[in-house]
Amino acid sequence: MSSLRNSATRLRTTVINRAVHPSQPDTPFCDTALQATPGGRQRVAQGLLRRLAAAGSAVLLPAIILAGAMTAMPVDAATPTKVRYEEVVRSILYMPMYVALDKGYFRDEGLDVSLKTSQGTDKGMAALLSGSADIVLIGPEASVYVANSESPVKTQVFAGLTATDGFLLLAREPGENFDWAKVKGKKVMSFRPGSNPDVFLETALKKHGLDPDKDLKLVSNIGPAARAGAWMAGQADYAIFLEPEASNLEKAGKGQVVASIGQEVGQVDFTSFTTTDAYIGKHPDVLKAWTRAIYRSQQYVRDAPPADLAKHMRPYFPGLSEAELIKAVERYRPYKLWKLDPVIQKAAMEKLQDMLIDTGLQKPDERVAYEKLVNTTFAKEAMQ
Repeated sequence: MSSLRNSATRLRTTVINRAVHPSQPDTPFCDTALQATPGGRQRVAQGLLRRLAAAGSAVLLPAIILAGAMTAMPVDAATPTKVRYEEVVRSILYMPMYVALDKGYFRDEGLDVSLKTSQGTDKGMAALLSGSADIVLIGPEASVYVANSESPVKTQVFAGLTATDGFLLLAREPGENFDWAKVKGKKVMSFRPGSNPDVFLETALKKHGLDPDKDLKLVSNIGPAARAGAWMAGQADYAIFLEPEASNLEKAGKGQVVASIGQEVGQVDFTSFTTTDAYIGKHPDVLKAWTRAIYRSQQYVRDAPPADLAKHMRPYFPGLSEAELIKAVERYRPYKLWKLDPVIQKAAMEKLQDMLIDTGLQKPDERVAYEKLVNTTFAKEAMQ
């Protein structure tokens, strides 16, 4: 297989490098020649983990000391608490968050939330570790990678938003009766190796007897913002896209949705709200308020008509009509992508780590205990 697929640990190492050198450009950080040797991927990743420990201690340890010297700060509704929030990408998949913002649920909880789009899990985690974001919405696999590093700052997921993968498989050539065997020998546009979209896609392929390293070519070197353009320019035979991109490409006559990756994999938390252990210690009331707002939105989203949901999303998708947003909600809803409550279950995190191990991104002895990876305190309190 290509050297790109030999770098299956790239996201893991990129997350670490971004934490240590956040100002460096987005370039490959792995020695691909070393990775091509037996055990090379693991040695590259381990070396970068050690460098994170050395550099992270100097950059991040003062934050731990400062947090430890300060008492927890309560939320004052009269003076809203500013929260710097970053989402991994902009997508209708994250609808409950946009609904909570538009309906003022965070304001009701005394929070003043700023919104930024990271354009990648690696960039979101780097923002969190470097202190430029307080809460990020990213895949929980990133916290698994950080937990297995020697970073003095650890992260925990504290509330879930999506119950499974929202990516849809798009075929370039329309056709009836799609069969996964048709993907064999084709080029499939995926995401950065090691990211949840890539892991979930590989899991779906293996479910149907396809070896991602031998039976097809995964195109994983295109940035999130450039993927739709690359697809329209003719790259790859199949690709995975979120809404609204999937529907927009169909509308433009540039493909047809043939499968749901989340439906193939099952219920495994795909994106979750994540913060640092230091922020948990310093701002527990903020996290309680945040999770209450999310749970309130989840309850509303569960039964709200698509037209109402589209209205609340319009400010965050100015380029889409209300009709397009309604269509996207109607397409997503049968797949049960949106969680009904913010609790992240142990079974889901165990299955996620099974998938990471199966794809070679995590060693069996690197399995992270559920209690270290997930903090359920705020989610359970929000539901009381």
